[in-house]
Amino acid sequence: MSLSHTAAEYMLSDALLPDPSSSRAKGLRLELPSDRLLKFVTVGLPLFLVSLAFAREFSAGSQISCFSPTNFTGKQSAYTDTACWDSLIHHGFDAEGRAITKSLWALKVFPYSLLVVAVLMYLPYLLWRYAAAPALHCDLLFIIDELDKSYNRSVRLVQHMKKVQQASAEPEQFWEEYERARRERYFEFPLLERYLTCKQHAHALVSIYILRNLLLLLFLAATCLYLVFLHLNIFFQDEFSCSIKTGLLQAEPHIPSLIPCKLVFFSVFQLISLSVGSVYVLLIPVVIYNALQLCQWDKGLLSIYEMLPAFDLLSRRMLTCPLNDLNIILLFLRANISELSSFSRLNAVSALREATANKEDIDTVIDFMTLLAGLETTKPKHQ
Repeated sequence: MSLSHTAAEYMLSDALLPDPSSSRAKGLRLELPSDRLLKFVTVGLPLFLVSLAFAREFSAGSQISCFSPTNFTGKQSAYTDTACWDSLIHHGFDAEGRAITKSLWALKVFPYSLLVVAVLMYLPYLLWRYAAAPALHCDLLFIIDELDKSYNRSVRLVQHMKKVQQASAEPEQFWEEYERARRERYFEFPLLERYLTCKQHAHALVSIYILRNLLLLLFLAATCLYLVFLHLNIFFQDEFSCSIKTGLLQAEPHIPSLIPCKLVFFSVFQLISLSVGSVYVLLIPVVIYNALQLCQWDKGLLSIYEMLPAFDLLSRRMLTCPLNDLNIILLFLRANISELSSFSRLNAVSALREATANKEDIDTVIDFMTLLAGLETTKPKHQ
């Protein structure tokens, strides 16, 4: 055996992928990068801003300042602030002079309402985690493992074919046998292709993913409408008239009927609401984009694997309507491309597909791997 043949054999042996480690199952990403970004912003932003508001409240004290009469003692003034903050009702008069009241309780519960918003924003991700992620995890593990095994089987096939080609006295007979084997699909990988085809006709994952994005879109829109309602009705009134003539103080003549009060942290609440609202409005197109990316196939990954013998999920036009589980799996395969060891190697071979000028002149491993890519071969059409 010549030195070049020995070198080729060793290089083909190095082309085989090692057995997958157990860390692959732990390293799979079950969320797309855009979904992780949405979760971080939609849940983390209100929690961060509310924590700042609470920290300032605890450090600065009362959130209201009432202008009590000068004859009030310190305890009476403190009682006035507490009573007005507890009631938080504005007493005024309309254009005809009639007394009206307006509740400002939304300002008191505003920080807690943002906590509720953060919990609501996390619900779509809990739905995906417990309803879809376990099945997706199993699908990704199986498909990634089978794709790498298909690559290894193809390399072993190349090793065997190279030995047969080197031992063949008649090159034309070898190529005729190779063409016949491809026509009769001796090189196909039926388990993987049938599994992918089965996933093409399933819709469980895509339904949960669409429901997740619809819920997120609904919660974003509802939060924005809630903040608009607060701004139109309450967030333009940082001063109000408070009445403490209730209960035992109702008959006291020295207590004025109305006491002017001012909300100390009104501007902080305005800034928080504007920040949350503006960010959520900007995130709505991102959610819509995540849902619309299901309307087209990500054919780049499978097209690389079509270099393997008889792996023709795309060429047989089996990819029809993209709203199915296979399209979701392709998106997550793209997100977990680092776990797919065979993709980078096949991608490199794809760049060298045209390196061989004459397919019968096979002297290097690259030449034979380009043969594996199927140069000048026609795959059979299925009826």
